This record gives sequence, structure tokens and C-alpha cells, in this order.
Amino acid sequence: MSFTGTLDKCKACDKTVYVVDLLTLENIPYHKQCFKCSHCKGCLTMSTYSSMDGILYCKTHFEQLFKESGNFSKNFAKSSDKQNDLNRTPSRLSSMFSGTLDKCATCSKTVYPLEKVCRNP
Repeated sequence: MSFTGTLDKCKACDKTVYVVDLLTLENIPYHKQCFKCSHCKGCLTMSTYSSMDGILYCKTHFEQLFKESGNFSKNFAKSSDKQNDLNRTPSRLSSMFSGTLDKCATCSKTVYPLEKVCRNP
């Protein structure tokens, strides 16, 4: 008599999950290595995960999702939305508190006075 394994398919990769590698969450089978945060891809355990609508998150990103959106029904903001916020011209009032407007020639981030290093051409 040969052992054929299980017929369970991992929800993340849709491959057969064997008993040795089986992790079941709310009657849904996963491979241990497929049980990851959908945002950062960090490995999760039964004590370090949160789930919303079948999507797995680490505790940190689950809380961040709630803080950014105000509810759990939205997903994280798209990177293009974040880029639009970075490209906006600051208002006159906010420029009074922004400090220096100098940008690094290499990475284009703000250079503060204590970080400034001048290079002679």
C-alpha cells in the first residue's frame, strides 16, 4: 500500500500540500513557506498574522493599513499616489518650516545643513 499524500492545495501557490508542510488557517491549507504577509512577503506564524478578507498580513502592516485608510476595507495606497504627494510644490506656509531646499545630486533627497558635503568639480 503506497501513501498518496493529501488532496489539499495551498491557497497561495495552488500546489499539493503534504502533511509535513501543512499549515491550516480557518480550514484553508497553506505551505509553511507560503504563509507570508501579502505586503512585505515576511514569513508569518500562527501568532504573528492578521487576516482580512482572506488576505494575510503581519501585525505591523495590518495596523498600518488601518491607520492609513481609517478602515480595513481599503488596500494600501498605490505607489503612484505616494509619488504624486512627493512631487507637489510645498505651500508658502509649509516652506517656512521645511528648512533647506537643497537636494542631493545622487539620490535627490533633501540635504540638511549638518549632512552637507561639497565636492569640488
